[in-house]
Amino acid sequence: MNVTLDTLDGDAIAKRAAVELEDASPQEIIRWAADTFGDRLCMTSSMADALMVDLVSKVRPGIDVIFLDTGYHFAETIGTRDAVAQVYDINLINVTPQRSVAEQDRDLGPRLHNRNPEICCHQRKVEPLQRALEPYDAWITGLRRDEATTRRDVGVVQWDRRRKMVKVNPIARWTQEDVDSYMERNGVLVNPLQYDGYPSIGCAPCTQPVAPGEDPRSGRWAGSAKTECGIHL
Repeated sequence: MNVTLDTLDGDAIAKRAAVELEDASPQEIIRWAADTFGDRLCMTSSMADALMVDLVSKVRPGIDVIFLDTGYHFAETIGTRDAVAQVYDINLINVTPQRSVAEQDRDLGPRLHNRNPEICCHQRKVEPLQRALEPYDAWITGLRRDEATTRRDVGVVQWDRRRKMVKVNPIARWTQEDVDSYMERNGVLVNPLQYDGYPSIGCAPCTQPVAPGEDPRSGRWAGSAKTECGIHL
């Protein structure tokens, strides 16, 4: 039976599931989330690839997929978004900030991403996602423990205290080798920028290519201490 978090303790649900599902497959974790939350479950995708879309849509066809259209994306990312929406059995939800890029430049000054990337990310990612997630009790992400030091403790299921909802990370235990193997076996759509040295893809002004062997996320906000946009903090 589906549950809603206004009647049950979401923190307790998440903690129990984190223990019970730690060694489960991504598909089993997704099935648990779909069975538990039903239509109040969604997922997010940055469209760096369609790995999570492929995994989740096979278990929960027609799932709502939230894409944050910041206004600063590479053309390749927008193209990947459009292709994913056509190829996979999902309901794509394109979410935009309250201000357009032009309005943000007018109100907060041009190139805010250079002057204060924290505020820019909040305006164009964190706040829009907060609004987009309001109808849901749980969301699925593609976070992995091996991606960054800030993600070492990611649980396969956890309680998102800021948003008061359950956060499901089905591939938290996967390595890059696991990712590559799944994508090759299943012919997963990939953002073409990945073939041009962009293993981690964000907004165009704040993303640079990475040399082979370097930290895959080192091209994000290069030259600054910033390592996360704020969505997963």
